[in-house]
Amino acid sequence: MTDEAPKPPLTGKERAALRAEAHHLRATVHVGHQGLTGAILASLDDALRTHELVKVQLVKRADVTIKDAANEMARAVGAEVVQVIGRTCSLYRERREEK
Repeated sequence: MTDEAPKPPLTGKERAALRAEAHHLRATVHVGHQGLTGAILASLDDALRTHELVKVQLVKRADVTIKDAANEMARAVGAEVVQVIGRTCSLYRERREEK
């Protein structure tokens, strides 16, 4: 969903700061038993456009592991995985400047 050149990966300090910031967030996007659908990815893209840092939660009976889902979502929307804990992951994408 993004056409820009890839950004350099987050440094350890940047990732640690984002983890600390994400700790206090509530999950914005919830992935249900149907897995990663186009609607979920569109919702995630909208959330990242608005907030830059988003928490995503998977249901217990999801057909995909959280690590696989986090990597797939990050690839699909041009974001980076900040952290994966339990059934929750945090994704970050720098907000693009509007011209």
